[in-house]
Amino acid sequence: MKIIGFGGVFWRTKDVVSLKNWYKETLKISMDDWNGTIFKQDDGHVTVFSLFKEDSDYFPKEQSVMLNFQVENIEAWMEHFNKMGIPLLKEPEKSEYGTFLWISDPDGRWIEIWEK
Repeated sequence: MKIIGFGGVFWRTKDVVSLKNWYKETLKISMDDWNGTIFKQDDGHVTVFSLFKEDSDYFPKEQSVMLNFQVENIEAWMEHFNKMGIPLLKEPEKSEYGTFLWISDPDGRWIEIWEK
């Protein structure tokens, strides 16, 4: 018996239509009439499940969950965010795990963008 992946990420928002449009314009995530989409991963792409200590400052303490999207060509994503006027929340970071950058959605939820 084993877990083979996440079945989804779900959350509440006060304005489904606006947030749905923001994700489409900003992160190119088109959602169907049921207000969701299905990602099918290519070989080599992974989903990470990680716990953080309650006092971690990796993302805001008032936010219990942070989204992370794995992307290709993170430089193009930075240009896209810049053109849209979406500010980076802190400087991009490069490490042995890849390159990371952070933005927030209209609800103030931090979103981590990651390229391996």
